[in-house]
Amino acid sequence: RRFMPYTSRVVERGSSHSFIAKARPPTVTMPRIKVNYTQIKSFLNLVLIPHMGCFCLFCQHVVFICLFSSHPLSDLNISFSFCQVDNNVTRHLDGTLKRDDWDILILHYLGLDHIRHISGPHSSLIGPKLMEMDDIIKKIHSSLISKESEGTLPNLLVLCGDHGMSETGSHGGSSEPEINTPLVLISPTFRRKSGFEKLDVLEQVDLTPTLALGLGLPISKNSVGHLIPAVFEEFREQLRLLQINGHQLSRLLQDSNPTFHKEDGYEQFRVAEKSHGSWMKLYLDGNRSEVLSNMGKKVLRQYLEALKAMSSALSKHLGKYDMYSMIMGMIFILGWNTVGLGLLRPAAPDRLNLLRGREVNISIYSSELNVVNNQTSKHGLERYTSNETKKYTCCLGSALLGSDWTLSQLDALLLIGTMGHTLSLRSSSFIEEEHQTWYFLLNTLCLAIFQDVEGPLLPSSTEKGPSFSPALELGMSLGSEKWLALATPLLTLTCCHLLRSLNQTGVQWAHLPDFGHRLNSGDHKAFLSLLVAVSLVLIFLLIQHHCSLVSKIALALGLLRVYSYRAAVGNVLFPWQHRSRSISKGTVEAQFVYVFVLGILFTGLKDLLRLQVMSSAVESRRLKSRGLWEVYSGMVLLVALLFRAHNLPTLACCLLIQTIMAQFIWKKLHYDAAQTTIMHYWFGQAFFYFQGNSNNIGTVDISVGFVGLESYVEAPAVFLTTLSTYAGPLLWACHLLCFLSSQRDRAVMGLGHGSYCFALLRSIPAVFYVVLVTLLRYHLFIWSVFSPKLLYEAMHTLITTAVCLFFTFMDQERSARP
Repeated sequence: RRFMPYTSRVVERGSSHSFIAKARPPTVTMPRIKVNYTQIKSFLNLVLIPHMGCFCLFCQHVVFICLFSSHPLSDLNISFSFCQVDNNVTRHLDGTLKRDDWDILILHYLGLDHIRHISGPHSSLIGPKLMEMDDIIKKIHSSLISKESEGTLPNLLVLCGDHGMSETGSHGGSSEPEINTPLVLISPTFRRKSGFEKLDVLEQVDLTPTLALGLGLPISKNSVGHLIPAVFEEFREQLRLLQINGHQLSRLLQDSNPTFHKEDGYEQFRVAEKSHGSWMKLYLDGNRSEVLSNMGKKVLRQYLEALKAMSSALSKHLGKYDMYSMIMGMIFILGWNTVGLGLLRPAAPDRLNLLRGREVNISIYSSELNVVNNQTSKHGLERYTSNETKKYTCCLGSALLGSDWTLSQLDALLLIGTMGHTLSLRSSSFIEEEHQTWYFLLNTLCLAIFQDVEGPLLPSSTEKGPSFSPALELGMSLGSEKWLALATPLLTLTCCHLLRSLNQTGVQWAHLPDFGHRLNSGDHKAFLSLLVAVSLVLIFLLIQHHCSLVSKIALALGLLRVYSYRAAVGNVLFPWQHRSRSISKGTVEAQFVYVFVLGILFTGLKDLLRLQVMSSAVESRRLKSRGLWEVYSGMVLLVALLFRAHNLPTLACCLLIQTIMAQFIWKKLHYDAAQTTIMHYWFGQAFFYFQGNSNNIGTVDISVGFVGLESYVEAPAVFLTTLSTYAGPLLWACHLLCFLSSQRDRAVMGLGHGSYCFALLRSIPAVFYVVLVTLLRYHLFIWSVFSPKLLYEAMHTLITTAVCLFFTFMDQERSARP
């Protein structure tokens, strides 16, 4: 009522019908527009249909041209489409409404969608855009009313959306805000009403058969939608059109399903047809009694139930699977991972050294790790030495590594946690809320590390032999070292707990407001500006000490430009900046950041290339370490540009945890490469969700693909979107590479070892999940839950492959030196 007063008045008191139309995943623009034309609501199986007997006039973006031809979509940049695309549609409207040579006019407006992508659901630009749309609806409706007064046939105005929007301004998944779309039908043939009525819920695919029958056209044979009876207010007409629609669906069911006669909907339709015939006989005989009315209502109900059942059955059966291709795909993936692990295996040690020197037996009951009940004391960890525990751990170790060995508490946690996560992928609920699994594992890991640190740093006075004490290495007193080391896992645990409240993700609680929503509201822009500034300063302090002087300067200027970019697009404010300042595109500011990123990367790559001509091993290691850290710094700067303003604290916390864990845990407690790699992998997975991602397509931030670009360019857009989405896992993998490269004095800290472990951690769940999805291809949630997760797994595996190749290249360079 506030921003669309005319439309609200027509809906409330005009001749109209309003519905909630359910879209099906993926709720992204191109598939949803295709579905509205083809009326096939499966995930991938889209068959274009002709529009017979009508002249359709399109006024919309080039995206429609791409639907029905091979024309590439190459000029869509959402950063510049708030007004431009919509204005290009509207400028043809006045002339088109005066013409009478068209039967259907389609106007496609994209501005509202783009505003929410870029600025979020609480943007100040949304109100004016809705008012603009209301004026356009008023213009169209007024023109149609004037034409009707001239004696033309009645018109129908359809107002609809192809998808909804989540609270974060994204779409693509299956949450209620994403699948709920408005459908408003306005026509003088409808009875006028007063006040809003309860909205009926229907399928988005129901629009096309309704429009086809309303125009006197046959329904496309591949349409799976069913008629909206309320649009046809004459009862006899309703029954006749439902029978036509049912006949079309039953024929399609016969063609697609050999056992169609066993479907409940098919049998229900046959019963409804017979009842319809009996009703027609009484009607033509002139019977107008209450019996005829009740009988007609029963026939209407039978038709609707039959049509819904047949539509649901068709949606399942039209999703045909190419089993040959699926099986070949599984064989290819299994072979790819086997060959890849086989190539990496020679670079790893002969035995995956998951143990350190000390042995601690733990209790394992059934399949649960009894972490909570492991008690600590001044003497360190209590030891559980039951014969059953020893037997179980030895059998588990023998099965995995082919030798007898005992399992320390930390090793057991890493091993069972990783295996447990892989097995949890069998459940759709675990996939939807996978972030909870990683949060739990990360919290448990922090507590286990704290327990691991406590024993060496607080030895008993009666303990024999020297205890581990890195005080001399740190140059600190024992007391200072003790508190820093003990505080590290606790500080990490605190940071992770705070980050969980920043971005609400998953499915069950994604609709609840989180701290990120509050920061992005206009009332907290000053606080967000301060938080962003502090985060950028912290980012600089944490990574600058690894860089050369030139890279430090470039990093500082680049981070300053990141803040300038965020100020330009209206996310944050400079102290002297007025709140009402108009929002710009920020293209120049972002391009400056790209220049600094390229400069830092060039400096790092130059150091790595100089390794080829260095003869000194010491100088070679120094250049290699500095080169890798500078490449890593360049990536951090690029990620800082791509992250939304409220997510910059996530990046700062990521770097802080990496720094303190490397300084006080991984270096000083002598964790081997396998343990360090698994920890990095766990942290990377958790930070993937900390930044607001999920296994839902709707959480992919596509707006980053347009940062700093004047027009849409496919390759940079794909690269930027992928980097932003997988920034967490990528930064932790790159930090692992830098960390292992700087620890060459320890033989167990090898790049080959880390590369092999990293590939193993990714390949096992990937292969398991591909097989699982094939087996569950008829699952109820195959397209809404399992398939989007498969896309994420595929891209994550591809990125991991590139990371492992870089690992291997750096390790081979080391091995080639005498």
